[in-house]
Amino acid sequence: MNISKKDALQWFQFFAALPEEQPLGPRQQEIALATFSQIERAAEARFARMQAEIPGLQGMGAGPRTYYVGPEDKFPKGCRSCLTGTGLSAVRKTNKCNAHCPFCYDYGVLDAIPPIGEGYWEIGGGKYREEDLPLLFAIQGKPTGIAYVYLEPFMEIEKYYGIIRRFHEAGVHQHLYTNGLGATEERLRALGEAGLEEIRFNLGASNAADQVIESMGIAKQYIPQVGIETPMTREFEAQFQEKKARILATDIDFMNCAELHLNENNLGNYWGENLYYYRMGYLSPLFSREITLRLMKEAAEEGWPLVVHDCCNRTKFTRDLNQKHKEGGWFGQTSYGREMESCPYEAFLPVLEDPDFSFLEEEELPRGYRPGEIVI
Repeated sequence: MNISKKDALQWFQFFAALPEEQPLGPRQQEIALATFSQIERAAEARFARMQAEIPGLQGMGAGPRTYYVGPEDKFPKGCRSCLTGTGLSAVRKTNKCNAHCPFCYDYGVLDAIPPIGEGYWEIGGGKYREEDLPLLFAIQGKPTGIAYVYLEPFMEIEKYYGIIRRFHEAGVHQHLYTNGLGATEERLRALGEAGLEEIRFNLGASNAADQVIESMGIAKQYIPQVGIETPMTREFEAQFQEKKARILATDIDFMNCAELHLNENNLGNYWGENLYYYRMGYLSPLFSREITLRLMKEAAEEGWPLVVHDCCNRTKFTRDLNQKHKEGGWFGQTSYGREMESCPYEAFLPVLEDPDFSFLEEEELPRGYRPGEIVI
């Protein structure tokens, strides 16, 4: 049903007032899902109009799997592994961070993140010691790439050199995420000597600090691919524009513009924003993807010497489809989905109340679904 925005608002006001533990009935679920679909379709139409204005927009892989602007040879190899190889294999070690970012998935609970364990690494959900890698390679084969995540590797980066060396000797592409606050030249040189092929700086985590921008330039001396990967927020957009010339002068290879993804921990920091679900999975504010598309257009028109990659919810949806296929899953199998236990209906009231946000097509609700009728 193409529910009208007016009817959707009335129903969501009702849903928002229900006790959190009270589930919606089947017809109420139909109404909720129809509303989410209307919001998503309208958001995607807005994104498509912005995308059409980007000169030289390129697609990567069949589908295409993602979009970018800039020189193809600078497209991050870690992203190619993620989207066309054996997927994103996360290697985890550190459960601490030296920043507290409002966009962090673990905002407010950083002190409650469980440790991996002394001497252990979490790979694919299992616990391993560094010396277990030859056995793991012999039985399960080598992934096209792995990523060091969770939370800030530079909190204990010295522990990473040995395992990076082992993966490098095995011919596995490796990339590492960092906020850059602890990225000294000595440590960056050691990462390069160990064989790290790619490093990604979450520049928004440091508010585009000058010392981190300097570290990105230093990293280029020792690590083959260096880039930015950060959620697109209004704060980052302003910081980037203020320091754009200096950032581009570092000679980095790419900027992955991540669409801001909300969960129970960070949703409160963006309360009141216009939100949408992508394929009933990731929950995001509309402004985040809009920032990405504005930056891509600017990069294409000005000829920035790096790749600007649209690392949006669609790209992450594609990532999961690729990984399930490489794992031998059945047609259509995916683990992509909503990560919040309950649906925050109240959080969608702002977009339904926004006079500047319109649904593409509206029709009257059928009998049995209209406000004022008993609908369960």
